Amino acid sequence: MLSSNDLSAVNGLPRGPALPNGRIPLTPEFPDGLPPLPEIRSDALRLQVFTHRSFYARPTHVFEDMPDDPSPDNESLEHLGDTVLSLIVTGLLREVYPCLRVGPSTKIRALVVGNPTLAWISVQYRLPERLRMHPAQAITLRASANIQADLFESFVGGLYLDQGLEAVKVWLDVLIRPFLAIAYRVVRVQHGLSPEPPYPYPPTRYARSDTSNTPPPGGNGTSGQMPQTWSIPPPPRMPASIGHLSLFNQHLQQQCKSIEWVYTDSAGQGTKTTPIWVVRAMVEGECLGHGRGSTKKAARNEAAKEGLVKLGIPVP
Repeated sequence: MLSSNDLSAVNGLPRGPALPNGRIPLTPEFPDGLPPLPEIRSDALRLQVFTHRSFYARPTHVFEDMPDDPSPDNESLEHLGDTVLSLIVTGLLREVYPCLRVGPSTKIRALVVGNPTLAWISVQYRLPERLRMHPAQAITLRASANIQADLFESFVGGLYLDQGLEAVKVWLDVLIRPFLAIAYRVVRVQHGLSPEPPYPYPPTRYARSDTSNTPPPGGNGTSGQMPQTWSIPPPPRMPASIGHLSLFNQHLQQQCKSIEWVYTDSAGQGTKTTPIWVVRAMVEGECLGHGRGSTKKAARNEAAKEGLVKLGIPVP
């Protein structure tokens, strides 16, 4: 869940109004406006996309519809669109940030496809204004962030059935990238890191903007090989620093000294899912280093790095 504290910690990030439940949507700036909303060509699909289940008031306890009488509301399209959206966002994350580990990648995707952000997109496209529902519930449903988000997923599902996956990719590729950039910086802050990446990500070799069906040429000049999705050249690796802890312990053992790790209060410095640990490396009553990190080991490693410097040992 994205809170106002998460966004306020990342300077310069645009933030939208808080929803009634206190959750904050990601709201990047689109100087030229959002990319045009694709048109669903099928009249039947388009009608179903914008039909809430209250419009027909069918019973919800039915296990399965009859083949000659499928449910005419948009719940099945919403279910399909949720899956298609997650697939495309996950693929785009792999393309834009190929070095991300699975945990942070999952958090970034959750922010992008969460109801607050999808509801904001839905309203920008004025989708709720086209929703068909029971008149008695119109005001409540149109104002509901959950319904607005569901409607956007329903549209994605309808477009997928109408024109296929590639058409959805072309549209969402342009739409979603700015949201990924904000979510990436927010999650870095949640992990106790600076908002900016440690190195610039170079453009991938085969950009998604090429919408032709011709596969990119392979290394031998032929087509038909899988395109390389890794950045060219690959991003430089972060220097391996986890060895500072073992090196620090080794030097202290050689001096017949023991170390005490003292953890201090880190309330408010992390989140429920990503706590921040703060530790001091105490040797014979003297603090040789401070450290903080998303795990106890990472915090001790940072403190050990400071300790090595105080011991006069060069560290990378």
